[in-house]
Amino acid sequence: MSKESPQPQPSEEVDLGQLFKLIGNAFERFFKFIGGIFYKLFLAFVWFVFFIKKHILKLVIAGVIGIGFGFMLQKVSDPVYKSYVTIKQNYDTGENLYNSINYYNDLVKQKDYSTLENVLGIEASQAQSISEFDIQSVVNENDKLKEYDAYLKTLDTAVAKIITYEMFLKNDVEHVHKYQQITIKAKKRNNFKTMFDNIINNVESNDYFERERTKEINQLNRRKEVLGEALAQSDSLQTTYKKVLESNLPNNGSEIGITFEGNNEKDKTKEFDLYLNDIELRRELVDIERQIADKEQVIEIMSSKQESGSIDNKMNFFGVLVGVKLFYGLLLTSIAFLVLLALDFIKFLEKYKN
Repeated sequence: MSKESPQPQPSEEVDLGQLFKLIGNAFERFFKFIGGIFYKLFLAFVWFVFFIKKHILKLVIAGVIGIGFGFMLQKVSDPVYKSYVTIKQNYDTGENLYNSINYYNDLVKQKDYSTLENVLGIEASQAQSISEFDIQSVVNENDKLKEYDAYLKTLDTAVAKIITYEMFLKNDVEHVHKYQQITIKAKKRNNFKTMFDNIINNVESNDYFERERTKEINQLNRRKEVLGEALAQSDSLQTTYKKVLESNLPNNGSEIGITFEGNNEKDKTKEFDLYLNDIELRRELVDIERQIADKEQVIEIMSSKQESGSIDNKMNFFGVLVGVKLFYGLLLTSIAFLVLLALDFIKFLEKYKN
């Protein structure tokens, strides 16, 4: 029988040289990719600089024309007056308030001044001069963080872990915030205070909020009565307990003194516990008094800005308030930039096609 030679077994050892070479190639491709991105960004920046250099005169002319147009428009147009109030919502009136403002704006757009006159209880000339109503919440980032923290405390622990701050902001609604700012713009100086008062009265006169206010005040007053009765009983218990202590003390002719708090837990009397309970009850009474004062009004006006209004010479340019002249200067410059950019892009397409 012929003996077969043994087959060589595949080596399980890793070729470290090949492994390092693969890793080195992977890093090289990665750095080339990153370098390519920065290189293209640099080319785009250079192209943008040369584009601006090529068309700088045209852009400047467009800006000057825009500023001139804004200046002329400001001279010939009637001034717009603006006034606003900051309010505090003591009940959930936000949705109703926002719907009312939207309704008033619709009346202005439809030029239904007679309905607007009746709804707001103002004169016809005042109604016809109104150009816009607006409302927005007055809340900063710190307030939102506090609301987020309070919201998490109302959730189950497992659910609270998956609710991120971004998710909370995504589902945040403007009208739920307690503080809101109402703005009215008009083409003539009006008694803005009357309009603001009537807007708020229209919300407060809603039957639902009237019932909610009555229920809330009655509940708080009942709690106040219960706490008053508890305080009276606590005072009676303290008096009784003091008499018991005095009767149990030996009469040696010296002045009797009752210690409210001893140096240790053993020395503390029950009267001291009652005293601490009284303090807590009185604190709660003060808190209820404050709540009653807050709930007396459905909506409170915190501050108002110039009842006769001030000239509104600002316009919104991509979220930034700027003057009328600067607005039109920036607007025409932006339009000119986009037109020139479109023309250069069309030329590039023509070259690519050839």
